[in-house]
Amino acid sequence: MPQITYREAVRHALAEELTRDPNVVVMGEEVGQFQGAYKVTQGLLEKFGPLRVADTPISEAGFIGMGIGASMLGVRPVMELMFWSFYSVAFDQILNNAANVRYMSGGQINCPIVIRGPANGGTNVGATHSHTPENVLAAHPGVKVVVPSTAYDAKGLLKSAIRDNDPVFFLENTMLYGEKGEVPDEEYLIPLGKADVKREGKDLTIVTYGRPVIQSLAVAELLSKEHDISAEIIDLRTIRPLDIDTVLASVRKTHRVLIVEEQKPFCGVGAQLTYMIQAEAFDELDAPISRLCTIDAPAIYSPPVEVEQLPNPQRILKAALALLD
Repeated sequence: MPQITYREAVRHALAEELTRDPNVVVMGEEVGQFQGAYKVTQGLLEKFGPLRVADTPISEAGFIGMGIGASMLGVRPVMELMFWSFYSVAFDQILNNAANVRYMSGGQINCPIVIRGPANGGTNVGATHSHTPENVLAAHPGVKVVVPSTAYDAKGLLKSAIRDNDPVFFLENTMLYGEKGEVPDEEYLIPLGKADVKREGKDLTIVTYGRPVIQSLAVAELLSKEHDISAEIIDLRTIRPLDIDTVLASVRKTHRVLIVEEQKPFCGVGAQLTYMIQAEAFDELDAPISRLCTIDAPAIYSPPVEVEQLPNPQRILKAALALLD
């Protein structure tokens, strides 16, 4: 199976869906002539032309609103945000209009739009460019929220997202764009709302998503080699819909849970997940549920300090060992 980067996997998904469905279009700042701020859309303008791959003005409220309107008329737009931090400029369009149009129309109008782009810290771009808004997005009924951790997942989930009839918010990570993984040449889809057991284990369940999946897998290897501890890694992949059944099955096997997320702790995804686990599997727990999050402060600009603010293997390892102590 060929190995390609996360960036290439996203590009392949876009190219395949542009080829498959003439209603799919790609729009965003610099996606065409500049070939993408992160070179994700490289080569797409040349292959599909300016009617299918369109540069937009620097106005998220304008071009996201345009994409939502187009999706209500049968187009399937894939909109790129240079940073998901800029979603707040189009908050009304995304979460008041797109999220509610199917319900408000009694099911007569769909809004099959994908909004994608990076949502992460760790690149030293400061507090205004480092948000992880999956919890805010997922709080709104009518939308789907996807956070892939690998090249394989990024491609399969994006293809499913483009074919979905609801708004799908696809959160990537700039620090993963260069990471390679095995991705089949043949077409495949990964259903939205299905978690993945990235590593089997029996002593501890680590529930995570996005880049912390990669870090948690590295920690699981250390736990196995140096401490004879078997950690199971659950990659949520989709925040909404949330596959709680896979999580609960793991909890009933290991009886200990560590939730790792690149989010601030207050009202985060982990808080909701903690509630759901204790509500359904309280008697299965041999220890309180533990959470490891980004330290609760605006994203720190200083490179060495931001490393310590975010989840990292050292912090994850310490939290895992504490839970088993």
